[in-house]
Amino acid sequence: MTEQLEQTPPLAPYLHPNWRKRSGLAAGFALFLLVIDQAIKLWVKTNMMLGESIKVTDWFYIYFTENPGMAFGWEFFDKIFLTVFRIIASFGIAWLVSKIAKGKYNTGFLLCMTAIFSGAVGNIIDSIFYGHFFSHSYGQVATFMPSGGGYETWLHGKVVDMFYFPIINTEWPDWMPWVGGEEFVFFQPIFNFADACISVGVIILIIFYSRSFSELLGGNKHQKQLQKDAEEA
Repeated sequence: MTEQLEQTPPLAPYLHPNWRKRSGLAAGFALFLLVIDQAIKLWVKTNMMLGESIKVTDWFYIYFTENPGMAFGWEFFDKIFLTVFRIIASFGIAWLVSKIAKGKYNTGFLLCMTAIFSGAVGNIIDSIFYGHFFSHSYGQVATFMPSGGGYETWLHGKVVDMFYFPIINTEWPDWMPWVGGEEFVFFQPIFNFADACISVGVIILIIFYSRSFSELLGGNKHQKQLQKDAEEA
């Protein structure tokens, strides 16, 4: 028995010694963001009619919209394709988060990727469940589990958006060709908390962790280099 224990190889040098705690941290952070996202959406869905807005400041409104497309209300592909794509992408991101948690990567990088994962899952929940469990919001406040059934089938739910920041709201000068005299609004997209998690996570990833992300995608090559560095140390 002693000989077997002595012959057991040590943990791979690229495996983080606290990977279990880091995995727990990532799971807790993901759940925290998801709870915030869904709490906001559920409140808007069950308290506001579609198109209704609440003025917070001149440049910030809670404006209830729904979209079948991607983040910020963009629509490019079929709904069912988008939902399936989101699900597949989320599994891929979850796998990357697992690799980061187990690898010797910065904790900030781990939380950054976790935020992107949470944002993706937050919108997936809307797409999968909201159409089935809620009535429509046209001219009425939606109800949960309506007697006549939801407004759509599984996987066809619409994503709830509510954050609207018309930071600049003015008109184009009359002398401008084509757009003169027309309204100009910056920033027009309406988004939700999940979209914000994805956007902030991607921005931080690009600014601070692009090298770590490249190494992560390098896979075995990066792990072998870490092992080689450990052997040479």
